[in-house]
Amino acid sequence: MPPVLRGRALAVTTAATGLLVAALILTAPATAAPRATTLGAAVPRAAATPGKVLVIGLDGVVLDRLKAANAPNLKGLMADGLTARSTLYAGPMAATSSGPGWSTIATGVWPDKHGVKDNTFTGKNYTAHPDFLTRAENAKPALNTYAAADWEPLTSTDAAGPVFSAKADKRLSLKGDRDGYESEDPKIATAASAELRDGNPDASFVYFGQVDGAGHAYGAAGQQYLDAISRVDTLVGRLLTAVQTRPAYAQENWKILVTTDHGHTDAGGHGGSTFQERGTFVIAKGAGIPAGSVREDVKPVDVAATALAQVGVPVTGLDGVPLDAPDSDPFDTLRPALQARADETGIPAGLKGFTHTPPAGWSVDNSAMGTGGVTEWAGWAFTTDEFWTQTQRDQWRELGVRSRDVFAVADSDEWDDKTHTGTFDSTLVTPKWAVTAGSTRSLDFRTHYRHEAGQTAQVLVSYDGAAPVVLKTYTADALAQAESLPLRIPAGATDVQVRFRYSGTNNWFWTVDDVRLS
Repeated sequence: MPPVLRGRALAVTTAATGLLVAALILTAPATAAPRATTLGAAVPRAAATPGKVLVIGLDGVVLDRLKAANAPNLKGLMADGLTARSTLYAGPMAATSSGPGWSTIATGVWPDKHGVKDNTFTGKNYTAHPDFLTRAENAKPALNTYAAADWEPLTSTDAAGPVFSAKADKRLSLKGDRDGYESEDPKIATAASAELRDGNPDASFVYFGQVDGAGHAYGAAGQQYLDAISRVDTLVGRLLTAVQTRPAYAQENWKILVTTDHGHTDAGGHGGSTFQERGTFVIAKGAGIPAGSVREDVKPVDVAATALAQVGVPVTGLDGVPLDAPDSDPFDTLRPALQARADETGIPAGLKGFTHTPPAGWSVDNSAMGTGGVTEWAGWAFTTDEFWTQTQRDQWRELGVRSRDVFAVADSDEWDDKTHTGTFDSTLVTPKWAVTAGSTRSLDFRTHYRHEAGQTAQVLVSYDGAAPVVLKTYTADALAQAESLPLRIPAGATDVQVRFRYSGTNNWFWTVDDVRLS
């Protein structure tokens, strides 16, 4: 995070009045050994029960290091709720730094929409893509919103950003960069705990920054980093206690979300494209979230969507989806069948992440496919971001952020890295879907395509087994896009089948995901 300036006094901005009130905040006294504090087991509540949400932002936390730390409160949330690993983009979409990371979490859209590529915030487009507290205020002004942070670009109008706008009813901003996060984080916890316990916030964001500082100073592999996680865990426990001790807690419906903006290398640092730097997570606890659950299809953009849904604000125009949105992508059913590497040496040996066996009803036509080449990518394969992007970094594979969990990939560039004959020419074929003659349907899918002369990428359709006809040909990059192609069902047709044909030799790649008729 870049150096920013701020006084040691707590600053609270009240949106209703525009007044800035300063008050000295004393550091909380030392506490006893950490004690696990988690929200009680979910109990059935009436549909009219008020929904409330607390998003806790922990800067620069590596999930595996959190699991190794003395962190009973965070681990309690994981045991009682959901743990979901996720990944970020890399350049040229954005750096794995705090500006893009928190902007993605707060707005629910990826950097190609919110415009923040680094910590300068140059190109920000918060007007079109505001933070979730601002969205909540715009949709339902009666909601009470609160934000507290000691990295100034998050909440201070005096700094770059701010990520959370002045629309929030209350904002607290301290100067962690100047005065030290180990000093300022407890002040954030004290003020936020009072607000959560004694006030009536419907949607809140509370940030702690000292783990990132420890990562920069000592590296993520060191004991100092674990110690910082433990200290922040104690502060998280104070927030959870504040929620639990609210007078009306038994009549309220709370959802707690914990997330991070980026990872860290073992030696310390972030901003680049390694999987360690791109690693993020979401921990969630609340009604409808199974205890001890683990998911692979959650993304950072889902935090804002989940928070908005929790307080009854329609989730529209976001890349994120609420955590309770159903996952009907057939590719994701392949995760138990994924295999470890065969020819790829840059992928960790124990990581399972590819298969050539399609889901039920799907097929891959390799009748025109060359022979040999790298085993993992010999025709259309089904893979994960963690597996595929580690084949070769900084070739834009990391930009495919709109694919989730398992997706299909045709990668002639990686296939070519081993002796082969012929060219890459493979076709992914959908099941036959029933349609009504004369109707109009939409073929929807997520795509990530990097173009180069000499390769071909086509979407073809066939009705009732007739010869396939070209629906779309890609002639330029289509990076991390959501496609929606209209299908005009001809007279007499009863079914449609779609083909994705990719051909090339040592060119680039094409991925598709979440293919459906709507």
